[in-house]
Amino acid sequence: MKRILLLSLVFILAVTFMASCGIGSSQRNTSDTVVVGSKNFTEQIIVANMVAEMIEAHTDLKVVRKLNLGGTNVNFEAIKRGGANNGIDIYVEYTGTGLVDILGMEPTTDPEKAYETVKKEYKDKWNIVWLKPLGFNNTYTLAVKDELAKQYNLKTFSDLAKISDKLILGASMEFLERPDGYPGLQKVYNFKFKDAKSMDSGIRYTAIDNNEVQVIDAFSTDGLLVSHKLKILEDDKHFFPPYYAVPIIRQDVLDKHPELKDVLNKLANQISDEEMQELNYKVDGRGQDAAKVAKEFLKEKGLI
Repeated sequence: MKRILLLSLVFILAVTFMASCGIGSSQRNTSDTVVVGSKNFTEQIIVANMVAEMIEAHTDLKVVRKLNLGGTNVNFEAIKRGGANNGIDIYVEYTGTGLVDILGMEPTTDPEKAYETVKKEYKDKWNIVWLKPLGFNNTYTLAVKDELAKQYNLKTFSDLAKISDKLILGASMEFLERPDGYPGLQKVYNFKFKDAKSMDSGIRYTAIDNNEVQVIDAFSTDGLLVSHKLKILEDDKHFFPPYYAVPIIRQDVLDKHPELKDVLNKLANQISDEEMQELNYKVDGRGQDAAKVAKEFLKEKGLI
């Protein structure tokens, strides 16, 4: 009888010890882990690594990186499931994408309106929180060679419109056909290009290098703009919708770890369009590792 009592006591103490240490408790492990996701292009992988690095540097949480997951819908469905259900808890989204692609609303040219709309709608519909914007706006733009910009003192789309009859535009087929692309842009700025040629992304940059076209469409943070030394012109009439990058996070994760809000908001307005271009170029143009590029940037900014 004494032997049985002794063994029972040892068993009880062992179970108590394991529970206190969290051994065998998946709930504890899950609650101490956050899952960061990203879409499947360079910029997304860089900023997702920044988010992960900030959490690791400023909290005791374990971070699981699920990067290069896929497009917008893949990441959106993953954050709705949550990290505890084989999804993700955090990723960086763009205001215009959230507004038009996910919510199905009409685009707006007002950055603050776009941000406040997606912030409210995501919270109401899915209990997902939009934190503060990172600073850069990855929207459509038009670009020309530096020497052409200097020759005609080109700074804005309106400046370009004045000499557009001398130039050829090279752009993606989608840009040439979308109402919020060239057709709408043409009406707002009265562009009268000699020709508008449909081209894939890589071909456009080769074509402008060879002077086969003098103007191309691009995304404002594209690293190739740096390597090809192109001048981004200002959309001075604010035709294109805003696509500001913003970390979004599940409310239940914030409830468990409220410190994440302040930690991730340290990134607010820390990355300019030009800085994001340069970061993208380091990866796409120079072949550097995205995680290393992200970490070095945060160190330079004094954020980690």
